[in-house]
Parts: sequence; structure tokens; C-alpha cells
Amino acid sequence: MSHADDTIEEHDRGLAYDLPKLISRRRAMSLLAGGIGSVALAACGSSSDDAAGTTTAATTQQTTSASTDVTSIADETAGPFPGDGSNGPNVLSESGVVRSDITKSIGGASGTAGGVPTMIEMTLLDVAGGGKPLVGAAVYLWHCDREGRYSMYDIAEENYLRGVQESDADGKVTFKSIFPAAYPGRWPHVHFEVYESVAAATAAGSKLKTSQIALPAKSCEQVYATDGYEQSVQTFSPLSLDTDGVFSDGYAGQLATASGDVDSELTMRLNVGV
Repeated sequence: MSHADDTIEEHDRGLAYDLPKLISRRRAMSLLAGGIGSVALAACGSSSDDAAGTTTAATTQQTTSASTDVTSIADETAGPFPGDGSNGPNVLSESGVVRSDITKSIGGASGTAGGVPTMIEMTLLDVAGGGKPLVGAAVYLWHCDREGRYSMYDIAEENYLRGVQESDADGKVTFKSIFPAAYPGRWPHVHFEVYESVAAATAAGSKLKTSQIALPAKSCEQVYATDGYEQSVQTFSPLSLDTDGVFSDGYAGQLATASGDVDSELTMRLNVGV
């Protein structure tokens, strides 16, 4: 199955869908222009370094300390494969969905996703609270596997690479996963939804945020040079953050920072203003 639909879906819904996102972005830009987001502006001016996964002003913006310049992460489409009941199957009702290790399927399915071990660490920050850690919220996170397939859709019998975590006293959630593939039409990414609590998440209640994490180019290049990711090498080559259907309007606040190595384990980190 082609996943170009992940990009197409969000752009074919008309003005009623696009206008709120445009207004939100314009408001964010006006705040940045007023000096509130000066650090984020510095990061936006360093796109080549950001895409290479180097430490830039975007990293400086991502701080766990209380900060009045924390801005809300951009709202993005959940895409055609959310698995939250809004577009077919619903993993959130499965026993065991609240977990840190999302490499295995649950609820009777037995599949395990192979790939370069990757920890995904997110720190939720309360924008209204001046950037303090958002404690007790929940993140539902999902992404494609090493072959570019989404469980519950491309592989209907599996539900791996999907899970829910509650944010701790530091606002952190951590998922043990694998590095996703590059598939045609989209920069390598991770989807997530933020809920006010685990109870709200498992009930597929109202969401505080729906967004995506962009993965650093340097990490993508390193991973895709390893065994099992051969098809991603060619697929990744023509992709660009600046032309991606989701990230092209600004990605400084969505670009993960990386540590570790492909021979043992990578870690992707992102601070998320909610």
C-alpha cells in the first residue's frame, strides 16, 4: 500500500479544515515576531543544521525548566492510520495498550517489529503554566515499521508500534520502539496524540494535541544504511523537510534531537508544548 495518502488526506479537506490550522500558525508567527519565540526563530533560520540532526537553537528552545517562551507544538493530521477508532480499528480499547515497550503486539496478536532499537522520549510542557512539566497527561504514539507498514491497516492482524504512556513528575513519557522506515511522499516521522489523562486516552476521549515528530536526517541516513532498511535508502533520497506536506510550513519545534548509535540503541527526544 502507498502511504502518500498520509500527505494527501490533510490537504484535500477544503477550507473548513485548513483555515483553523492557518489561523493557529499565523497567531504563532505573530507571537514569534513579537519576540516571545526568539529562540524558535533562531532555530528556523538553521534548517540545514536541524535536518542534519546537529545541536541548534531548536534544542535550546526545548528546555524542561519553567519558561515563558514555550509555545504550543503545531497541530498536524493524524493521517489515515491512527488506530484510535476515528478511522476504523481502535487499539486504545485493548488491554495492555498502556505500556512503554511498543515493539510487540497485544491482545492475542504475537508479532514483534524488527529494526534498530530506538527510545522515543517526549517531555510535555504546560504552555499556559509557563512551561512547567505537564504531569499526569497521556500520550498515544504510533508509527510505521521497518518496511513502511502500519499495523492494524497494512498488517491487520498486528497492532505493534502503538502504545500509551502517562507523563511522570517531569512531564516525560518514554517509548521503547524501533526506527521507522522512509516511505514515498513523507519525511520519516512519528505520530502522537496528547490526552489529559490515561483514562481519557483509553476511552478515545477529546485530544489536547495531535501532532508529529520529524526524525533527524543524520539518524535516518545512519539507520537506513543497516540491514533490513534497504528499501528506505532510495525512498529517503528525494525527501526533504522543506517540501514535506506536513513539515514544510515549519518544523523547528517538531524536530527530534538524537543520541546513541545504530549498533546499540538510538534515543529521539522532543519537548512538546501543550
